[in-house]
Amino acid sequence: MTENITAFDANLRDCAHQVRTLLEKILTVQPKHNEISRPEKLLLAMRHGVLNGGKRIRPLLVMESTTLFDGNAATALRIGAAIEAVHCYSLIHDDLPAMDNDDLRRGKPTVHIAFDEATAILAGDALLTLAFDIISDDATELPATTKIELISSLSRVAGCGGLVGGQIFDLAGEHNELSEQEIITLQAMKTGALIRFSCQAGPIIANAPIADRERLSEFGAAIGLAFQLADDLLDITADTSTLGKTAGKDVSAAKATLVSLHGVDWAKRQLGGLIQQAEDLLKPYGDLSKRLVQIAHYIIERKN
Repeated sequence: MTENITAFDANLRDCAHQVRTLLEKILTVQPKHNEISRPEKLLLAMRHGVLNGGKRIRPLLVMESTTLFDGNAATALRIGAAIEAVHCYSLIHDDLPAMDNDDLRRGKPTVHIAFDEATAILAGDALLTLAFDIISDDATELPATTKIELISSLSRVAGCGGLVGGQIFDLAGEHNELSEQEIITLQAMKTGALIRFSCQAGPIIANAPIADRERLSEFGAAIGLAFQLADDLLDITADTSTLGKTAGKDVSAAKATLVSLHGVDWAKRQLGGLIQQAEDLLKPYGDLSKRLVQIAHYIIERKN
């Protein structure tokens, strides 16, 4: 994949720039219809949590999976920004003292450090609800039925049966032994669900056949597990300055991960198998899926 790394990096940067620009435009002090006021401190905390860098992998997956089925790029960007708002809300809450208690995120102070715990909780709450506002807004040019489908799906992957439920399992895994299947389940919920939905959102936006939605969902599940495995490896092998967050947190918290259960070499072999699975799922689309394959490789080759 090295021959395309420069083009891929440019594509990744361009996506990140577009997402940041859109979120900056949305997160202004001017109240929208039916809003009364936007408190300055809350808005600053939201902006700190969502505009502080980040690779924007999830929006890129939405945009590329939409392009694969010739869907509308501007709409894909808005859905990607909504998913990024959910992702950043989860990071803000994940960093709280009651959760992972982290001081750094993307090389900068976490929201509760830069502001305070209460403001961080409320900033996360506001970003979560903002996501559904973005999807339902008239500026998102989709049929009402498609918006409802996206809102319903995102609600489920972000809630009790997805991201939030995965966080509960993750907390239970601190200083407790979990089986391999229990670890896979919590990681599929906490990390994988949102990545899987990001891949599935493209064919939904483009009104692609159910078979394509299911195939892209399977692709997302594979790279979602790969993403978490790569994260667990980086927690052991990378340093804090490279990661942009505290290295070794999982080890010090005695968190149950597949890497702690099976070791580094096993995890690396699994990553190879997951990438092969992801590539195989995209073979029916030929060269049209080239950029999605690049994202899959980036996920396991990244350094932070």
